[in-house]
Amino acid sequence: DNGPVLDDGYADEANEKLGNHKPWGDLRGGKYSLFEAGTRVPLVTYWKGKIAPNTSDALVSQVDLLASLSALVDSEVPKTDSKNILDAFLGKTTKGRENLIIEATTRTALRQGDCILIPPYKGPAVNKIKNIETGNSKEYQLYNLKEDIGQKNNLAKANPEKLEEMINTFESIRGKSYNETEEPVFR
Repeated sequence: DNGPVLDDGYADEANEKLGNHKPWGDLRGGKYSLFEAGTRVPLVTYWKGKIAPNTSDALVSQVDLLASLSALVDSEVPKTDSKNILDAFLGKTTKGRENLIIEATTRTALRQGDCILIPPYKGPAVNKIKNIETGNSKEYQLYNLKEDIGQKNNLAKANPEKLEEMINTFESIRGKSYNETEEPVFR
């Protein structure tokens, strides 16, 4: 599942039992957030005798399972957002998809290679009820996750060329009306 949240309305004493544990690790944000702790999901593939034990940073999405498994069984797939990245799932390559639109509470961002672009969004920077950074900002955010997994150094102003490239890619996929949405209110 994506993103930790300690108080999600359950009477499970998560805050009281937390101790020194940081369920988000070195990542920023949490569930309901566009930051990595809200969108990153680990994936494990297993096929005895076919997939060698290994780790990979290949960029994949669960929607890619449709095209990839269809290719595995030599079946046609209707045109969808799914991409055939079977070799990444089988551990034959560490190259997955080039980019991916990620979403949290109706807001979207672009992951491309090691970089993530979070466009400006209205709404609070911190969900006060859940005490989680949302990713909302009045300015574009650009992070290199390979060098800054904690998303502490916004590169948007320091790297305007990369920012412009990613905005263009994002808008070519998503359109230009993405920042008209506000974060939903949680009770």
